[in-house]
Amino acid sequence: MRMWQPERAARGPLAATERDIPGLNRLFADAFTDRYRRDGLVGVRVPFLHAAIWRYAIADAGAGAMLWRDEQDRIVAFNIAHRSGAEGWMGPLAVRPDRQLAGVGKEIVLSAVEWLRTQGATVIGLETMPRTMDNVGFYSHLGFLPGHLTLTLTRDAQRPLGKAPYEVLGGMDAAARVARLERIRALVGSLAPGYDFTREIELTLAMSLGNVITLPREDGSGALAAFALCHSAPLAEGGTRDELRVLKVAAADAGAFAALLEAVGAWAATQGIRRVAVRCQTAYQDAYAWLVRNGFRVRWSDLRMTLADHPEVRPDQGVLWSNWEI
Repeated sequence: MRMWQPERAARGPLAATERDIPGLNRLFADAFTDRYRRDGLVGVRVPFLHAAIWRYAIADAGAGAMLWRDEQDRIVAFNIAHRSGAEGWMGPLAVRPDRQLAGVGKEIVLSAVEWLRTQGATVIGLETMPRTMDNVGFYSHLGFLPGHLTLTLTRDAQRPLGKAPYEVLGGMDAAARVARLERIRALVGSLAPGYDFTREIELTLAMSLGNVITLPREDGSGALAAFALCHSAPLAEGGTRDELRVLKVAAADAGAFAALLEAVGAWAATQGIRRVAVRCQTAYQDAYAWLVRNGFRVRWSDLRMTLADHPEVRPDQGVLWSNWEI
């Protein structure tokens, strides 16, 4: 005889705001700590994210920042869906451990997919831990297909021997910044039509989370050969500013890519930042090989998955990395 149990509803999607950061942080830490425990990493405790990182994620997502609440009005799940022009992705997302396997996970993913579709995203994706087979299977049943890995690689920052030919957006006056943003849009659009990282760049500078490194072409045209959006604010609550995280990269060719990564490391060293971390999409095998040859070491891996009818398309030339994590 089955015992009657009360219905346990999840109410949403509701808008996530900065007032929800403490609850989001608690659920994030609990859910991912539980995930690592079930994967055999018993001693791992996921820390809270820095509040500034949450503010950036919520502001970047806008109406795509969604959460669900239980009968006691506590957060039971969330999904932060982002759109960079035609590129749509979701993360972080999590369901409270006591509400998993009850259909909430499916609801939060499909809600984000629907929102991204209505926003005109032609690419819809996410990243998950490749060793977690039930995660991969779960997303696959919702129509996502596995693609390449995103590998986190790090190298110590290296102070330049001479004057490096790069410029930082944060040090420019308003007029010069507007002009440089237009050139960044032109470079990104030449590699991936419809992509636009302007909002992430403007939020990064407005919130003092990092900076933008730009590399001009050598022909004197004023056009850009490469750019990188970097965050130096600590990722974890109570963390230190010892790592520069490269979130977006666009480079016209292999030479521009190499020069850009050297410039990023040089700028980090001038800021007293000890280490540079990049999120390398391994579909760009030549770029990955350059990183390994030049002293970067692999630290972490994620599996990139995209919706079957909203695939990611690699540019015919150059390098375009867009991080699908905050």
